[in-house]
Amino acid sequence: MPQVLTAREVESLIRSGQPIPEGVLLTPSARDVLADLKRAPQLNPVAVVAPVQTAAVTVAPAVAMATGPIVPDYEYKWTPGSDPKTPAEIERFFNSPQIHELKRRICDMGRRLWLKDYTDGNGGNITVRVGDNLVLCTPTLICKGFMTPEDMALIDLDGRQLAGTRKRTSEAMTHLGIMKRQPAAKACVHAHPPHATAFAITNATIPSCLIPEAEVFLGKIGVAQYQTPGTPENAEEVGRIGVDHQAILMQNHGVIVWGKDVEDAYWKMENIDAYCRTVAIAAGLGSGLHRFGTDKLKDLINLRVKLGMPDPRVGLKECELCDSNDFRAPVVCESPAAPASAPAAEAAPDPTMETLVQKITDEILRQLAGK
Repeated sequence: MPQVLTAREVESLIRSGQPIPEGVLLTPSARDVLADLKRAPQLNPVAVVAPVQTAAVTVAPAVAMATGPIVPDYEYKWTPGSDPKTPAEIERFFNSPQIHELKRRICDMGRRLWLKDYTDGNGGNITVRVGDNLVLCTPTLICKGFMTPEDMALIDLDGRQLAGTRKRTSEAMTHLGIMKRQPAAKACVHAHPPHATAFAITNATIPSCLIPEAEVFLGKIGVAQYQTPGTPENAEEVGRIGVDHQAILMQNHGVIVWGKDVEDAYWKMENIDAYCRTVAIAAGLGSGLHRFGTDKLKDLINLRVKLGMPDPRVGLKECELCDSNDFRAPVVCESPAAPASAPAAEAAPDPTMETLVQKITDEILRQLAGK
């Protein structure tokens, strides 16, 4: 199978002065990097700035080109064992510029959720992991479209609130159920996007092997059995499914997704709802769903893994990859049209009625003549 290079790997080869190997496959972003260099060959190679140390955390390395475009990386990184311990240290950390920026980004994602109609009322919640045992989270009873950085809370992985004036959301425990089991889950977003939630409440299987982007950025979509929201049972069930699945349908509830940063997670929420909407529309056209083969799916799974995302389908045989259930649009039953009835035979005249009509007619004519 041909080697696949990502944008980051292409940039690394450029920095080291190595040529791009022949016969490799390039991701779209990797092709963009090469296209930019062809348009502006005078650009300097990508420069990597050393990490900036703070008292408690390490800010993610800044990757920038001296005079050219970059691929932003918003993943929050910290030095293991550097969590603040005392109340004063926690408060300083919670109000530091780096954490304030993350709070602002959470608010931005919340507003985007609300504008897309993925949340209603105070629905949905967002978390970002910021330490070995530290997580930023949205508060309870708040509209996600109108949050401010001052509304955020800081909790530990057991859900105890460490900082913030507003009480944390009870459903943060579900996010923590994933984060405790999957270290790559740096941010989680839960919402109720209408099209994906429709699949969750009808228990319909979302079909695969239809759109390449869905296979790469969502992977195998998991299904968590219904448990009461906010309970330990729900955290256990969703956490178990979240180890291998970045997008999870929560039966009769909604969707939860995770990613390396909060925008990455939010994108997956958009991805799954758009995918479910497209599938439902396509199925309603009545001509069936055309799927690509499992050999093509294996290419997409390998690309997904190369991009650093887990996929439980790695190593499966081709016959085990595409789901066998053929998704179909709901059938609307209508009563069959009644057959056209034969024209009724002309009724025979009623002699009594005919006599009555004649008498009335004669009386009217007599009275008119008398005038």
